[in-house]
Amino acid sequence: MTTSTKGTAKIPAVLVLEDGRTFRGRAYGAVGETFGEAVFSTGMTGYQETLTDPSYHRQVVVMTAPHVGNTGVNDEDAESARIWVAGYVVRDPARVPSNWRSRRSLDEELRQQGVVGISGVDTRALTRHLRERGAMRVGIFSGNALPDEGTMLAEVRQQPEMQGADLSAQVATKEAYVVPAIGAKKFTVAAVDLGIKGMTPQRMAERGIEVHVLPATATAEDVYAVEPDGVFFSNGPGDPATADHAVGVMREVLSRKTPLFGICFGNQILGRALGFGTYKLKYGHRGINQPVQDRTTGKVEVTAHNHGFAVDAPLDKVSDTPFGRAEVSHVCLNDDVVEGLQLLDQPAFSVQYHPEAAAGPHDAAYLFDRFVALMRDNNQHSVSLMEGQRA
Repeated sequence: MTTSTKGTAKIPAVLVLEDGRTFRGRAYGAVGETFGEAVFSTGMTGYQETLTDPSYHRQVVVMTAPHVGNTGVNDEDAESARIWVAGYVVRDPARVPSNWRSRRSLDEELRQQGVVGISGVDTRALTRHLRERGAMRVGIFSGNALPDEGTMLAEVRQQPEMQGADLSAQVATKEAYVVPAIGAKKFTVAAVDLGIKGMTPQRMAERGIEVHVLPATATAEDVYAVEPDGVFFSNGPGDPATADHAVGVMREVLSRKTPLFGICFGNQILGRALGFGTYKLKYGHRGINQPVQDRTTGKVEVTAHNHGFAVDAPLDKVSDTPFGRAEVSHVCLNDDVVEGLQLLDQPAFSVQYHPEAAAGPHDAAYLFDRFVALMRDNNQHSVSLMEGQRA
């Protein structure tokens, strides 16, 4: 990626898809060139949380909402320390942000962080194209001396694809850190960071959990060194088929029957640990308005998603796995994609979406309470066993 951070409002820009489709517009954010996988997000709010979600690493995000940047950027809502999207595509950027918490414009934030974007694009046509043809490699080029389209297309086609990409270690913390419980400490959780969002340990801390966030390279020995009551596997970018290390660690957790909760990438890791396959979705689920049914209750939730891969598990039966019986617990009502898994013989479950959802919706917040209940029940069971042995 090459960038310039000077004013960009009238500078020409071009978006080039790997199949040759081209969209012209104006530079938005930094000027230069960038590459990634073109995906679209259907959220109408929460763009700051989207931009700073590590799961978007190496993706160029197309916003389907036509007007973006209305509330500017503040210093409180970021999900990580930086913007992770590779590029940003909007139709009509706000000229002046208006919100009492705003500290700067979105355009200014993109420029400061060197994120190349494009505005003035027909994002409806672009989204329809990606729905029909699928997510694909893309480049954004901006500046007063742009290469010819043939050169730009050749550069796009030289970029690596998302399938086969091993990215978690690139976005995860390098050093372990602790998020203390709010109020009285009730439990300790080891959270394996595969691209964790800041609100996730916050949601656990609100429930009296002390969260030890560990690097993606953490071993089972690292996990159990914190003496956890439960283990959590986070969201993250890339192809789950490459995550052999995380799968190995999770299998060790499952073998010890420690309460386990995974979200997004963590759901895919659980699927692989149980023996299911994963596959790439045509264009994925991204946004904060995805309908999911919790099959254990029949309740339908509106949920926040960011995933381009899914678990290949049967929807209509209980499966036998090396760790006991497992079933699909949640399903997307748009396309029947697996959105959750649970083990029936030990305390482990996962969902494909983001229940912390700082920008909303909050329909799925109960899943953290479900994790708390698993840890409480497991601790009570352990105490009962010890008392029985002493008797």
